[in-house]
Amino acid sequence: MIISQLLQPNIQEFINQNLDQPLSKIALQKNPFPQLDFKIILNQIEAKAKARFKLPIWYACPTIIYPNKISIEQTSSQVTAQYKASLVSGESLIDLTGGFGVDDYYFSQKINQVVHCEIDAELSTIVAHNFNELQVKNIKCINGDSKEILENLNQQFDTIYIDPSRRNDVKGKVFLLKDCLPNVPQLQEFYFKFTNKILIKTAPILDISAGLSALQNVKTIHIVAVENEVKELLWEIEKNYIATVIIKTINFNKTQQEIFNFTLHSNSISSFSLPKKYLYEPNSAIMKSGGFNEVGNYFTLQKLHQHSHLYTSNEKIEFPGRIFEITNTLEYSKKSMKEYLENTKCNVTTRNFPETVENIRKKFKIKEGGNDYCFFTTNINDIKIVLICKKT
Repeated sequence: MIISQLLQPNIQEFINQNLDQPLSKIALQKNPFPQLDFKIILNQIEAKAKARFKLPIWYACPTIIYPNKISIEQTSSQVTAQYKASLVSGESLIDLTGGFGVDDYYFSQKINQVVHCEIDAELSTIVAHNFNELQVKNIKCINGDSKEILENLNQQFDTIYIDPSRRNDVKGKVFLLKDCLPNVPQLQEFYFKFTNKILIKTAPILDISAGLSALQNVKTIHIVAVENEVKELLWEIEKNYIATVIIKTINFNKTQQEIFNFTLHSNSISSFSLPKKYLYEPNSAIMKSGGFNEVGNYFTLQKLHQHSHLYTSNEKIEFPGRIFEITNTLEYSKKSMKEYLENTKCNVTTRNFPETVENIRKKFKIKEGGNDYCFFTTNINDIKIVLICKKT
């Protein structure tokens, strides 16, 4: 890719003018810049449009060059990158899977020396250009295989950061750590020759128990959600660490951060109750953590059922998730559904219930939306119930 050509004012003007246009429509046009492959320009339009909200600092800089759309889709958002930066300290950090460099931009605000490794030569060149345009001076970009780079540098780093690629040339899209590149479980002892601390980012789909089975010396697992969608799991690994694992969950909302932490395998035991006045649904980060007993105990709430993961109380409390006031409790039957919910409009959720939301809506002609929230679930007596609620 010729960066200087892409930065020509007329090409940049064309890119900016078309950010809100459907890419399929633009692609049908005749290439107004025959000296440059039109696919490269189209990629800049698509990637920059994606960066507008995900990466506003990059978007605001007019001379940024973007890689292919997969690199943009896979990169951290600014909010998750800032959170990762809060976990590191010291003088030096090496990122073995640098990608578009968003994480390294924020690491560089905490760490004096950051090394960005990237096996893709074109991407490495783009990132080096962008860091220069963003006036970041303490990141060194090196193109090549990260294992070879570590061996050649042969120095100690305060942190090694790795975001293993989940695209395997043989198996396609993967998520188990042993199938990702680099194979961190296989290389972990090698990495410990150059650091005492490893920070790993994995896909939210990775099962926590599978990660714990694959990795050694896990100290802390961070489950990071944005607007109630889990975006990534972060694994802090410390050389020779063998004590208990701490789970930290955080959900970034528009106005606040919901935080809940607990010790893995704490042997907490839940208490149970029939529905009371208020209903509590944990946020997605807590749901991913599996800390269902721990969250109920910490907030002194009762569960509706061992497998429902919904909680109740008579007094309203602050809670990391959604809170509802229960206005009616129905036993799930054709009679009660016909009387109270058939042909109505409400938001339907199922928890520990044998039917899907889609089937329930279709069976009882329930339209989506409105101010009522209906939870189809199971109570402590194994009776299927419907909780009609108002959000508080």
